[in-house]
Amino acid sequence: MLRREARLRREYLYRKAQEESRRAAHSRKERLRLALQDNRLIPTDLRQEALALQGSLEFDDAGGEGVTSHVDDEYRWAGVEDPKIMITTSRDPSSRLKMFAKELKLVFPGAQRMNRGRHEVGALVRACKVNGVTDLLVVHEHRGTPVGFIVSHLPFGPTAYFTLCNVIMRHDIPDLGTMSEAKPHLIMHGFSSRLGKRVSDILRYLFPVPKDDSHRVITFANQDDYISFRHHIYKNTDPRNVELTEVGPRFELKLYMIRLGTLEQEATADVEWRWHPYTNTAHKRVFLSAE
Repeated sequence: MLRREARLRREYLYRKAQEESRRAAHSRKERLRLALQDNRLIPTDLRQEALALQGSLEFDDAGGEGVTSHVDDEYRWAGVEDPKIMITTSRDPSSRLKMFAKELKLVFPGAQRMNRGRHEVGALVRACKVNGVTDLLVVHEHRGTPVGFIVSHLPFGPTAYFTLCNVIMRHDIPDLGTMSEAKPHLIMHGFSSRLGKRVSDILRYLFPVPKDDSHRVITFANQDDYISFRHHIYKNTDPRNVELTEVGPRFELKLYMIRLGTLEQEATADVEWRWHPYTNTAHKRVFLSAE
């Protein structure tokens, strides 16, 4: 079993490494095709290989670009089978972090919550893989305030690390009422860049496909690389008006790293993307949107 898992992991990493070279070759061919189509001069960096690229263009099928990628392997059952989510916390969680984990369990349909106890990360991941869990969610705290949120997709990754801020839990709002556990509709706003689409896939595949008559809506809205999470239910007051009611919790997510591996491979997995806050232009740049 361990040898098979190691082989599948190597095959996944090899496909991921080959994807970038295929994307670069496709970009060069697309630039050449546009130059020939518009009767413009061929770009200087493509002139030496222009004949070879033109010959390979004849064998490219229209609409077949980007069909195979590592995303196809990671989320090949997305939309076919419902995700199986496991939620846990850091060690020795406070009562407030336990309450936040309980609220997250209600946010994700069909999710299960597990007490961390003295279990190590490797044992948690192995147990999740054996039981067919598709995503492991871990929440961290600082002095009782939730500050970290990790999404580890199984069995091969990726693992996304988020900072939590401005957390308002349902327990903080008196007389809020019960929460619907129907499969929610999703609103993903502001994820227009390539990295934004990657983060959007990581988040939206945590939820199953909803029914058309579901009155539950979950929103992930990106603004300046801060992802606002909002949770509402709606009802039709009349044929032309809809009434929204926020049911909580609410918080903001800030992505700071994506690793090409599961949670226990933190020391060996390659880093797909990392936020560098101490560069000169860090305060000016946004990564999750193309604006």
